[in-house]
Amino acid sequence: MLDTTAATRIQSVLSSLDSALADENLDAALELFADTCYWRDLVSFTWNIKTVEGKDQIRDMLGQCLANVSPHAWQVDESEPAVVEDGVAEGWIRFETAVARGYGYIRLKDGLIWTLLTTMVDLKGYEEPAGDSRPLGAKHGDRQGEMTWKEEREEELATLGFETQPYVVVIGGGQGGIALGARLRQIGVPAIIVEKDERPGDAWRKRYKSLCLHDPVWYDHLPYIKFPKNWPVFSPKDKVADWLEMYTRVMELNYWGGTEAKSAQYDETTGTWSVLVERDGQTIELKPSHLVLATGMSAKPNIPAIEGQDVFQGVQEHSSRHKGPDGLRGKRVAVIGSNNSAHDICAALCESDVDVTMIQRSSTHISRSESLMKYALGPLYSEEAVRNGISTEKADLIFASIPYALLADFQKPVFDEIREQDADFYRALEDAGFMLDFGPDNSGLFMKYLRRASGYYIDVGASQLIIDGKIKLASGSEVNRLTENSVLLEDGREIPADIVIYATGYGSMNGWAADLISQDVADKVGKVWGLGSDTPKDPGPWEGEERNMWKPTQQKALWFHGGNLAQSRHYSHYLALQLKARMEGLSTPVYGLQTVHHKS
Repeated sequence: MLDTTAATRIQSVLSSLDSALADENLDAALELFADTCYWRDLVSFTWNIKTVEGKDQIRDMLGQCLANVSPHAWQVDESEPAVVEDGVAEGWIRFETAVARGYGYIRLKDGLIWTLLTTMVDLKGYEEPAGDSRPLGAKHGDRQGEMTWKEEREEELATLGFETQPYVVVIGGGQGGIALGARLRQIGVPAIIVEKDERPGDAWRKRYKSLCLHDPVWYDHLPYIKFPKNWPVFSPKDKVADWLEMYTRVMELNYWGGTEAKSAQYDETTGTWSVLVERDGQTIELKPSHLVLATGMSAKPNIPAIEGQDVFQGVQEHSSRHKGPDGLRGKRVAVIGSNNSAHDICAALCESDVDVTMIQRSSTHISRSESLMKYALGPLYSEEAVRNGISTEKADLIFASIPYALLADFQKPVFDEIREQDADFYRALEDAGFMLDFGPDNSGLFMKYLRRASGYYIDVGASQLIIDGKIKLASGSEVNRLTENSVLLEDGREIPADIVIYATGYGSMNGWAADLISQDVADKVGKVWGLGSDTPKDPGPWEGEERNMWKPTQQKALWFHGGNLAQSRHYSHYLALQLKARMEGLSTPVYGLQTVHHKS
């Protein structure tokens, strides 16, 4: 509920924090925090994406960062109402540092700080030219005779990468690379996006024809330009592709389509990369100061080695290469896997009257899209949320304000409700033989995604086809081997097949670093993605943030960017600011650079 005293209580704490930090009195600052407390910082204090947990870690962070950061002007954002929910006072805050303006979110328990989010909004003196400071465009008076916008743009396209060098090269021109490119463009960081496909959006165009986004439109906006209000709730792949192509053009991105990155090497002496790319039959050397691998979570196919692959007489392909059901009627298809892609492919094949069997080797979490929207996403990303004044940007920050150490506890009641409301649906799936789970701690879909980026399906219809037996299901057994015309399971079942589709996911993003740079650099950087939750496919120790994503890595000047559309939108802002600060020669001492515990 709204509480006029909540803002007063929060401001009192902020004022005390302001005084303590100005005096560099860490004891006084720590007295303002609860015994169990979390401070999540997105670049503003740590030049990192870092969560510190508990007073000892907060003391260490402040001890190392405070003198350089010089935080001040902590204020409640009076334009946003503070609230009290279940005894917790929470609200939006503003602050400044020596070089930046910040924004955040705070939660108080019993008058003490329980969670604190601090984020960098912009760098002082390097703000985006927007609103009142937007470019004029026209050239009047004594500026007449200068190059037009079109001429300037043509010159940039002709010279960048040849006569002049980009400060950043982004490898990967999907939604991640495009979002980052847009952010960099707006703050004046010269960048080239390198993409092997010819056109922006081709990574979507070339997938199976039934592919749609499984996340709703409110969750999927790109920076600066939002989807129209009549855009479909779940975007078909070709609409997404066309939108990305349009966006790339109107945001004036330097997008090198049909260009393949062949190798990259960092020169410690000059502080530059040598990136060799092949474009229009020519080998071109780019020499950026920073290299971003934005090849995505779904870019390096994982194809398991199975005995008999060399004797199977039919077609074998990874799901990323599958074009759809056209021309497959009369064929027998075995799909190995049971997550999003497997379900989509099986549904499209089934609806085209193709004999298809899903081979489920381990349990999968399933959430119906309607339930996910209503109970999980709806409060932040929906038409109702928009009506309630929750913009996309505000929703991103609310979600970011929950430390990962607490997020599972926030998610469990949501998925308990989904499990109760959809009990008949889940019972029917299990009766059909499908192996279900809600994650190792019953925290549901989002935690599975954040921990391992796999192991789930957002149901948009395939589950009913399994329940009805229209998609055949072989569950509970690993694959033993392939024969000339079948898949043989370890429990002895044999699945006749003319085509085997491996819907078996993707490898860690540092596999691209191994291919492009070297195995030594990939090992130096370590595993990409996961929180260190010590759950399946996310080994410990606890990291508290996504490994190596959107932040400095153990390899100087090498960055990773990706995730779903929402993450690409949100975190591209912080990655762009980190790169801009370095380009302008600002001091960027990184606190809490991630220690490598796993190589892949």
